[in-house]
Amino acid sequence: MLNFAPEFSFLYTNTRISMQIRIVNKSQHPLPAYETNASAGMDLRANLAEPVVLRTLERALIPTGLFIELPVGFEAQIRPRSGLAARSGITVLNSPGTIDADYRGEIKIILVNLSAEPFTVNTGDRIAQMIISRHEKAELIETEVLNDSERGSGGFGHTGKN
Repeated sequence: MLNFAPEFSFLYTNTRISMQIRIVNKSQHPLPAYETNASAGMDLRANLAEPVVLRTLERALIPTGLFIELPVGFEAQIRPRSGLAARSGITVLNSPGTIDADYRGEIKIILVNLSAEPFTVNTGDRIAQMIISRHEKAELIETEVLNDSERGSGGFGHTGKN
């Protein structure tokens, strides 16, 4: 029997930084940070002059005061915070949102209120999480026929199996 415990223990007791990203912080809040050693995302905070009230099904573009410079081949994915979604019905509308490596504007989050109650976003509230991810470029090659696969053309949302 294989024992993976030492490797597992190493991964979760040592913080490993794989890259550095240049960031400008024009907010009054601390930089985003990983909350635990195993966290995949960093929480982003609202940077507001005054609170924003989101009514039912209303959306708003919420500034963060953050500007980043990503290396080519990487993106920042903006995702909802699960606790905010579960407790209050607030989510990121274009989830996951993508920040490209050549974008230098302010990171803004499109929040939507899917609950039946108004929700107030205050400055400093943790409103989304950001995950830095490597991506590949693909070349599309036009063809008339695709190779067969086990799934084939089994419908959207299922594997084609019973």
